[in-house]
Amino acid sequence: MTAIRTVRWGVVTGLVTVALVAVGALEPVELATLNRLFELRGARVPVTPIIIVTIDEDSFDELDLPWPFPRALHAKLIETIAADGPIAIGVDVLFSEPSPRGPGDDEALGEAVARAGRVVLAAAVTLVSEPGYTKVDFNQPLPVIRRGAAAVGPVSVPVDPDGSLRRVLLRYSLGDRVFASFDAQLHGLAKAAGIRAAPLPASPETLVNFRGGPRSYPWIPYHRVVRGEVPPATFRDRIVLVGTTSAILQDVYSTPFAAARTMPGVEFHANALETLLLGIAVREAPRWVSAVLALAAALAGAALVARLRALRALAAAALLGTAVAAGAVVAFAGWDVWCRPVAPTLALVLGYGTAVVADFVREQRERSRLSRFFSPSVLAEIVRQRGELTLESHRRMVTVLFSDIRGFTALSERVAPELVVEMLREYLGEMTEVIFHHGGTVDKYVGDCVMALYNAPIDDPEHAINAVRTALALQERTFAVSARWESRLGSSVRNGVGINTGEALVGTMGARQRLEYTAIGDVVNIAAHLEALTKEYPATIIISESTYEAVKGRFLVRRLGTVGVKGRVLPVRIWGVLARDMRRHPRTGLGAAGAVTVSGAPGSGTVRVRDLGAGGIAVLGLPETFGPGMSVRVQSADDAVLPPLVVEGAVVWRDGNTAGIAFEGVPPETETRITEFVRRKSL
Repeated sequence: MTAIRTVRWGVVTGLVTVALVAVGALEPVELATLNRLFELRGARVPVTPIIIVTIDEDSFDELDLPWPFPRALHAKLIETIAADGPIAIGVDVLFSEPSPRGPGDDEALGEAVARAGRVVLAAAVTLVSEPGYTKVDFNQPLPVIRRGAAAVGPVSVPVDPDGSLRRVLLRYSLGDRVFASFDAQLHGLAKAAGIRAAPLPASPETLVNFRGGPRSYPWIPYHRVVRGEVPPATFRDRIVLVGTTSAILQDVYSTPFAAARTMPGVEFHANALETLLLGIAVREAPRWVSAVLALAAALAGAALVARLRALRALAAAALLGTAVAAGAVVAFAGWDVWCRPVAPTLALVLGYGTAVVADFVREQRERSRLSRFFSPSVLAEIVRQRGELTLESHRRMVTVLFSDIRGFTALSERVAPELVVEMLREYLGEMTEVIFHHGGTVDKYVGDCVMALYNAPIDDPEHAINAVRTALALQERTFAVSARWESRLGSSVRNGVGINTGEALVGTMGARQRLEYTAIGDVVNIAAHLEALTKEYPATIIISESTYEAVKGRFLVRRLGTVGVKGRVLPVRIWGVLARDMRRHPRTGLGAAGAVTVSGAPGSGTVRVRDLGAGGIAVLGLPETFGPGMSVRVQSADDAVLPPLVVEGAVVWRDGNTAGIAFEGVPPETETRITEFVRRKSL
């Protein structure tokens, strides 16, 4: 269900991206990406015989003439080019207004155009807006100039939203009339002259497949042609385009290869004409393809978050994004197909990012809910093993621990309810900290009783051992809490712990409105029963036979006997846990024959020795103020029974007036002395 909710975010972000595609919001970025695709593909050498005669700054300087140049001079230019035998001449200069030099100037140009016979003249389509109406003007050359031309075609081209030229129009519809464009007319002339030309696209406009940036085609200055400084045959069998390249005349535009510098309009037409002649127009993938890819990418991004761990999902998303970008580059460079990669890439990022945020919010909410039961480390592991770990109900082997306070009921009767709540919060907080430290899961609190699970939900091969370690630590912590309460209220408390190991049904259970992570089964009932038995037996920690089999050899335990459990036919054998670790050194029993002085925070006193080893000592009569976990110093009394010793240690267990003290940091000479003493007593 969580995965489905995460993937839903992919659907939402995918639809948002599709909407952005539909309204054209991504178009500026897609166009910028198209520029980058051209740059990555690189420039290509033109193969069409196109040459450009440029009306440039040098021509203005050399001819020393203002603009517009005399049309008789243009006539001379056309005659010079025509004499060389070109395929066609395209003049990208407008002659829609009479020459300021008089009709003779216009007639000279018209006669030159007629004699050349292969000239295409430029026209302009402009949108005129006046108050109350809007009209489209078709500005053709003067009749005296155009009547001898091979064709007239509009040079106007659409400008993209970013101000760049990328598309060429093939035909213009004005009312009921259709005009072929300047480039389409030149295409027709070239085809008629025998140039192998691809059919014109059916679409009224097409994307130009630019060969490169400015000067991809040969440039010859205007002044050199009219002065006869061009070698013979320069224009033979070529398509000659005449146009302005001077920035002063403002016929310059931004194109994909001219991001840093502009391209003259006449060279744009050279690129457009080669695109049409070779049939290599950039093909756009349909917008619906971009929308479908965007939706798929968003779903993929969300699915990665739902199915993979964080780093793997990030790596997979990065790999998928790289694949989208690489696919766009390969499609463009290899097949001249523009796939519009921005929408799928954005959808992937949004799908992934939104799913990550949604997953994080859900995870934090889940962490908050589960933090009452699981330690931070277990919570982190649950998150890490997401998809592999289940909190749903299932059977598994667990160790169950019950811990209850002894004496708290009597104490609570003597204090205000508010203080009882405060004390209970303090105690349960301390106990929970111990349980979490040993890898346990808090199942529930029942009054002053705590139930904890081990080996759930995270696998723990030493779950029984960790449960017993928890029990010993709980006793030490309870003693510390009791000491604080006794100093404030004059009463002390102890705790009893029952532990059982077995199979239980574990997982989230309860009503839909309130789910809890818990365990049910016979193993739980027995653990609760063992905790209650600590009131009847001389042991504060009682474990079942199944737990004993899992921990034997790791702790000092005492067989307590066999007890019946309500609801069970077979009795249960039980053990009391006495010390943290198994004895690692030989010991000798003294039967209370020797004496030592034990000193610590509560004071000092002389006690009898029950047994002794290099690792510790068991004593009789140690005051109750010396609880488990308390640091002490043990010093042999002057009774000539024990060898001389002064050792630091800690109380590790108590059973009535009997207590065990583990030595810490025994000096080598003292350890040798005790070991030799034990050896002699054993003979």
